[in-house]
Amino acid sequence: MTKKDIVLKISDDTGIKQIDVKKVVQKTFDAIVDSLVQFNKVELRNFGVFKIKERRARTGRNPRTGDVVPVPPRKVVVFKPGLEMKKKIK
Repeated sequence: MTKKDIVLKISDDTGIKQIDVKKVVQKTFDAIVDSLVQFNKVELRNFGVFKIKERRARTGRNPRTGDVVPVPPRKVVVFKPGLEMKKKIK
């Protein structure tokens, strides 16, 4: 499902113009990203939690040459689904 599919579904269900729904959906995504950039946890009840996790530095291997390659620490976004989402998926 793409963002356009989400906009079309919401527009059909609510009767609101697609352009208005698109603005709201985009602003929602922007707010989530802005919050994560500031290292805040985003908790959406009955949906899940987005948060930033820092992966530590490690050593990896180049699969072609077998050389040891240092992998620097990095930050990644992790998502943990909420209870209601887990129940519906099961």
